[in-house]
Amino acid sequence: MAAYRYVVADVFTDTPLTGNQLAVFTDGRGLDDATMQALALEIGFSETTFVLPPEQGGTARMRIFNPRHEMPFAGHPTLGTAFVLGAPLQLGVIALETGVGIVPVTLERDESGRIVFGRMTQPVPRVEPVEAPEVVLAAVGAERSLLPIELYDNGARHIVVTLEAAELGGLRPDGETIATFGITGVNCVAGAGSSWRSRMFWEHGEDPATGSAAGPIACHLARHGLVRWGEEIVITQGVEMGRPSALHARAEGGEGLIDAVEVGGNAVVVARGEFRV
Repeated sequence: MAAYRYVVADVFTDTPLTGNQLAVFTDGRGLDDATMQALALEIGFSETTFVLPPEQGGTARMRIFNPRHEMPFAGHPTLGTAFVLGAPLQLGVIALETGVGIVPVTLERDESGRIVFGRMTQPVPRVEPVEAPEVVLAAVGAERSLLPIELYDNGARHIVVTLEAAELGGLRPDGETIATFGITGVNCVAGAGSSWRSRMFWEHGEDPATGSAAGPIACHLARHGLVRWGEEIVITQGVEMGRPSALHARAEGGEGLIDAVEVGGNAVVVARGEFRV
């Protein structure tokens, strides 16, 4: 029986017990796929990551599992894993090998050397039209979207719906219908200027901080002229769940084309332990 150590971090927050929970197994060597999946189910967070030796020239390879299956890419696991690895490695950039390629995370430190912020360069998403926007609106309990409803695919597949701020609190998602979309989640956003609010719904509920959606949200707002290309926005999420989070995002591009996407935030380690399996 071997022991496998893990770290629990709350991501996209600097306050323990808020943001999005993540378990990071800092050395996943010796674990097979079935055991990784079983550990992710045992822990029960939206995602759990397993760190492995690099294979493509990155700092480390990372595998991401939710309680039901492996994921090629997700935002808060990437940022949180970089925070966990960055402290002992003392590197300024953690380049994580994911199912969609290498995702670099640049870490910022204060005068004491403590990591205070991280910025990941995300894959540029593909944009697709949504064929039945009225079905999406009905699935989240909204009447209309202020902008076209579109799907963004950066390794995770997210639909973005833009609403009035007063509508966010009253949304009533239908998980069974959302499950039929074949996506990671439906993101309902509202705001203006650099300040935005978001709620992300998937088939099993709501997510408190969705890093893989923050970049597409910035892309969506820039493509449709609600923010400037290159302008950093702050997305507040998880308020209704009692786990508020803050996600910083910006998209570079022009004339409807996306050139680069960056998402940033903080994370805080809240627990450590080990499994014997």
